[in-house]
Amino acid sequence: MGHTTLQIGLDDTDSVRGMCTTFLAYAMVGMLRDQGARFLDYPRLVRLNPNIPWKTRGNGAVALKVRTDDAPRLKEMALDMMESHADTANGANPGLVFLEGDDMPGEMSRFGSLALWRLIRRQDARRLVRRCGLESHHLGNGQGLVGAIAALGYRFGDNTMEMLSYRRGDRFGTRRDISAPSVRRMQEEVPSTFGSYDVRRDRVLITPGGPDPVFYGIRGEDPKSLLRASEMIKAGEPLAGYLLFRSNQGTGDHLQNRLDARDLRPYDSGVISGTVAAKPVTGRGGNVFLDVVSGGRNVCCAVYRETGIATTAGELIAGDGIQVGGGIRRAAPGRPRTLNVEFIRVLRLERGTVWTNPACPQCKKRMKSRGQNQGYRCQICKMQSPARVSRPVPRDIRRDLYIPAVGAHRHLTRPRQRLGRINNAAFDDELPWFVVYRK
Repeated sequence: MGHTTLQIGLDDTDSVRGMCTTFLAYAMVGMLRDQGARFLDYPRLVRLNPNIPWKTRGNGAVALKVRTDDAPRLKEMALDMMESHADTANGANPGLVFLEGDDMPGEMSRFGSLALWRLIRRQDARRLVRRCGLESHHLGNGQGLVGAIAALGYRFGDNTMEMLSYRRGDRFGTRRDISAPSVRRMQEEVPSTFGSYDVRRDRVLITPGGPDPVFYGIRGEDPKSLLRASEMIKAGEPLAGYLLFRSNQGTGDHLQNRLDARDLRPYDSGVISGTVAAKPVTGRGGNVFLDVVSGGRNVCCAVYRETGIATTAGELIAGDGIQVGGGIRRAAPGRPRTLNVEFIRVLRLERGTVWTNPACPQCKKRMKSRGQNQGYRCQICKMQSPARVSRPVPRDIRRDLYIPAVGAHRHLTRPRQRLGRINNAAFDDELPWFVVYRK
């Protein structure tokens, strides 16, 4: 076979009105295989920092790695495909990056790691392209270069698999018809999948709501379980085909960074450990706000009702030791920079107490107040006491990890069933990881 390893990174070919970067990857995989390229790994779908305000919903970039004896021709064909598939008319700003060889520059790996939790600007991407001597192409403002480089450089410490099934062209933008009972049954019978069905709300979670070409996406631990799971899904239309991706979805990788309370930058993702400063406040709509003291600074944290952990946040009291993870929202008039909480880990609980009027030791009745700063007196025997007393009460919270309800998970949220699990499956080219159905 060929002698050149060609790595391709691509991103930002989609917009809110249509197209999808993974669909371009699906088309590009077909082209590369038709041209005799041999894949060296599953296509990589890397979900980047979910707190970037101009991202698309999944903020996913794609990387492909093949061996070929005609790299120049494949590059030309890949560029033509990017230009023809990108939805630039509606705001897409695609980027395409080529890297020849098996080695990955350390600077690119660091870039891929940073893109999981920090805001990286396109100027930073262009500078890296020049320093590393990369071949790159872009349309629009070039924002897609950030994701294209990050997808190439990102190093998987843990990975999951995602199967994306695509619609035929004449169905783009139409309503998706999928059997909800089949999705629920699949989730029950293939437990190595995750995030497919919200039992509490009786809602399918694998179908997107927009006009893009994806019909459904199943996430799981390994390729074979996804192939089995897909056979159980009942779709109300004939599909075009599917593609399996190696992904960081469900790994929580964007929350590996420790944030510094003295230097909170907008859109950074990470974790902060500290002490609850005061009883949290529940606002209008059920959202809970609390201050966490970390490194001598107060960090404002918001726990939204939709996450399902706002009630837990409301049970915290001053002095509790916690770790919170999430993304930093920029400051606004009357509101400081705020960490939007994605999980709460309770590390230490203060003793719960309530203050009550003292009980008379003879009559066993609660004494009554005599007035401000005048103590308390028994109404029966007239015995007196100078102050209120405290008594312990049980807490409705325990030391544990609290994560959002499945319906509120972000793409990178690590579900409970994945806690403590690490995957690094080898590429198996014998599996049908790429399929185009016959018409």
